[in-house]
Amino acid sequence: MDSEAVDTADVEHNQEAAETSEAEGKTAEEAQAETAELKMARAQAEELQQRLLRAQADFDNFRRRTVKEKEELAQYASSKLVTELLPVLDNFERALAAAQTGSEEQSFVKGVDMIFRQFTQVLEQEGVKAMNAVGEPFNPEFHQAIMQVESEEHEEGIVVEEVQKGYMLKDRVLRPAMVKVSG
Repeated sequence: MDSEAVDTADVEHNQEAAETSEAEGKTAEEAQAETAELKMARAQAEELQQRLLRAQADFDNFRRRTVKEKEELAQYASSKLVTELLPVLDNFERALAAAQTGSEEQSFVKGVDMIFRQFTQVLEQEGVKAMNAVGEPFNPEFHQAIMQVESEEHEEGIVVEEVQKGYMLKDRVLRPAMVKVSG
């Protein structure tokens, strides 16, 4: 029986050794699989990190653009109103020019002149400035040519006469000046 016990012990030992080697083989394969999974997870994490950074940069650009647009909107918000008031200013100028020829209604002229100056002052406070076109080279960004005239006094392409004033709101053209240009 002793020999049977020794043989049984040897068989069991051999079985354990075989199982241990199988377990070690599986462990090495599992380790390789886990390493591959880890590499994939790291690559995915890196990709997600890059996407996050791009999204943050896009958001920062969006925020800056929105702030700039809001500032421009606030700066030029009165543009429509001021544009509608410009014909009123033109009529004041015409009335003053017509009234200057006669001296009978001097108090009326003074009143209209006061209103005109006040109105002009309000527009200037809002950033509205009249353009000075006469004698300047014609520029389609600032001038609207309605006629071309022959002039010996001016070179070709120079504004000879201003038919209707042009106005700027800060650095933008509200209305181009209607002009006659030398040809």
